[in-house]
Amino acid sequence: MNEVKAEHALASGQVIRLVHGDITEERVDAIVNAANSHLAHGGGVAAAIVRKGGAVIQRESEEWVRQHGPVPTGSAAITSAGALPCRAVIHAVGPIWRGGREGEEEQLRSAAFSSFALAAERGFTSLALPAISAGIFGFPADRCAEILLTAARDFLRAHPESSLREIRFVLFDPPTLEAFRSAFRRIFGSSEESRA
Repeated sequence: MNEVKAEHALASGQVIRLVHGDITEERVDAIVNAANSHLAHGGGVAAAIVRKGGAVIQRESEEWVRQHGPVPTGSAAITSAGALPCRAVIHAVGPIWRGGREGEEEQLRSAAFSSFALAAERGFTSLALPAISAGIFGFPADRCAEILLTAARDFLRAHPESSLREIRFVLFDPPTLEAFRSAFRRIFGSSEESRA
């Protein structure tokens, strides 16, 4: 069962939440997949999404790449959600960590912003994201958390009238969840944490 660990409400009423659980079970308008440029969903979160959602997600991803070419790092594409309890899957291509000297932090921020913008463009109200790039792409979890949480805050502040009212970060493994909780406290302050 997915469990909310922390939340922060902005002045606009938009909310950022930290959730411990399985992103494929989130009942939101869209979930974000941590994808590679070719949208070949072979490992990590991507494999879990296709396993639960069905082969249609992989088929639509291949069709997207055929029509548009590989998704550039820092960008995102969208497909249906198959059997998942959401309406769509946004495939965000985060960077592979190469030590931080090749623009990885900016690329990660861009992947997050691309996901938020795509969700807002479609009129979605709720979006759930994993720790993009922190798994098999090797991005340090603490930096990943800082960048993604700050990007969510900045996007929502810049678009208070957006359809997007809630951004959830759904973390499965305890070490990554802990990295996000620490970053959440630094960014939003412990007084903002309504659930610990």
